[in-house]
Amino acid sequence: MKLTSATRRWAMLCALVVTIGGALTPMDARSEYPDKPIKLVVSFPPGSGTDSNARYLARKMEERLGKPVVVENRPGGNSFIAAQTVTRAEPDGYTLLLASNSPVATNVAMFRKLPYDPVSELAPIARLGVGAMALVVSATSRYQTVDALLSAAREHPGTLNYGAGSASYQIATELFLAMGHIKANHVPYKGAAPALTDLAAGQVDFVFADYGAVLPLLNGGKLRLLAVTSDKRLGSQPNTPTLQESGFPGYFMVNWTAAFAPANTPKPVIAKLEMLMLDIYRTPETSEFLSRTSWDVFVGDAKALRTFQLAEIKKWSDAAERAGVPKQ
Repeated sequence: MKLTSATRRWAMLCALVVTIGGALTPMDARSEYPDKPIKLVVSFPPGSGTDSNARYLARKMEERLGKPVVVENRPGGNSFIAAQTVTRAEPDGYTLLLASNSPVATNVAMFRKLPYDPVSELAPIARLGVGAMALVVSATSRYQTVDALLSAAREHPGTLNYGAGSASYQIATELFLAMGHIKANHVPYKGAAPALTDLAAGQVDFVFADYGAVLPLLNGGKLRLLAVTSDKRLGSQPNTPTLQESGFPGYFMVNWTAAFAPANTPKPVIAKLEMLMLDIYRTPETSEFLSRTSWDVFVGDAKALRTFQLAEIKKWSDAAERAGVPKQ
């Protein structure tokens, strides 16, 4: 049978459609990612350093993507709730974990069995920021220095109470107690903010928390800063010693933030998020934002984040063992 010109053109069009259709993959359908709002899940309430990092990142992602990026606070349950919200989510890039070290590293040191696997069930995206913790007491406390706090704990063993808003803060505190050869009672909280609120009201005697969370109450005259956990003094607090300077050689426990997605999130989606977040955190604007709360840019790609996460799991596990913190 002889094909007419019109028939030939139709046949060629059909062949082209088949060829294009055959070349389409599920990832081609995602090439317009994101086409709906993205959710950043945080395991602490508003007011924490992780939360402020998340809200800044969400705002900058919105500006670049032209799509809503919302922060969802899921505090409590030792960060289990937030972590499981993400590990159980559809692996499509629309539900992400903006994590501190607690849900993705420290919890391994604290619990015999977790209801999620922070390595196999979470895909790393990017490492973002790092910040010191602060040892603080109420502004009305009689403890003016670390030595005064240690002396009181030694004179009255087991009478002091400390608040801890996460597993990280508990291990950091217990390591401090072990190195100082003192004891104090642990009072758990769902985040740094409520622990600091109770500290300001005199409900507990001292707290370790990220400096960003401490700053508003410190500036408001509600808290007194005794020491920081970094290996050098903060530029904003040059008169405040480090714990290393206060008789705790080698003490270095800091907070960090990083982004994770559910395992099996498509690699092109991870790559797009990785590039976006690293670009945001490499800007002078981000450095300036972080410096206001004495955080620093600490960027690393997905591969670097996974390596760092595994090293942090070992570090916090070793610290918990040295401090004699039994796994729950």
